[in-house]
Amino acid sequence: MIPDSLRHLIQATQGQQTIIWQERELVLFNQPWGELAIALQGGQVVHFQPADDTVPWLWMTPNPQALPGALRGGIPLCWPWFGDERYADESDDRSGPFHGLARHALWHLEAVDEHEEGIEAHLSPQDRLHSQLNVRLVIQANAQRLHVELISENCGTAPVKISAALHSYLAVDQVQHCRLEGLAGARYLDKRRGFAEDEQQGTLAIRGPIDRIYHSNAAVILDDGNRQLRIAKHDSDSTVIWHPGDALPADTPAEAAGRFLCVEAANTRLDPVWLVPDAQHMLGTTISRA
Repeated sequence: MIPDSLRHLIQATQGQQTIIWQERELVLFNQPWGELAIALQGGQVVHFQPADDTVPWLWMTPNPQALPGALRGGIPLCWPWFGDERYADESDDRSGPFHGLARHALWHLEAVDEHEEGIEAHLSPQDRLHSQLNVRLVIQANAQRLHVELISENCGTAPVKISAALHSYLAVDQVQHCRLEGLAGARYLDKRRGFAEDEQQGTLAIRGPIDRIYHSNAAVILDDGNRQLRIAKHDSDSTVIWHPGDALPADTPAEAAGRFLCVEAANTRLDPVWLVPDAQHMLGTTISRA
């Protein structure tokens, strides 16, 4: 569920190592508690696997785009807008990239707090991404869980409206076998039907392409028939469930497409964030065994 070339580099790592993969700088951790890989393009977790698990928890395409394209897989950062809702900066001419600026930017690893049970890594963009906003990232990993926090701060003089997502590509055995618990009764917008509104009845079973924004702050249990993962979140009232079905992106081969499902902690048009000057907002997701 990660490219063989990256798997070999992780296996060859002892402790922490910075390497170049696909022309990108990655920080690798291979510790007694497990494995973690962070791409500094996008501040993106691209791999996580606890030591006692036989397969990764995150999926990565075997055919990554060449630079300056973004990596598909892991946990891309969508910020300071989600999708094409480019309202984060009133000066924006709506020509910015889909899902914002953070996933294309270069990030700097500021500090790593490493201990026997796991690590905590702190990252920030190398360059300022927004005229009024600062953003930073905290990643915590250990043998039980992966936790990611995207922290926005308004350092300007006027309120700013933002949206964001932690676009988690979760590794599954086969997407058509997946079932999601925790969304029953939640209202959702179906992007495949022009944002038509509906309500989830019972368990969500994945039977084909899906692109929905659920108005929910509840944790979700993902069951693929072989493994259950719990996806909890913080300061998020939108849960995005996405899989493209057969309409695959160019960097996703058909033989790999059935091996992921996106379950995303987000702030979307359902719950955009207004940050007043000096205020902070922390969007978080925690992935653990159910």
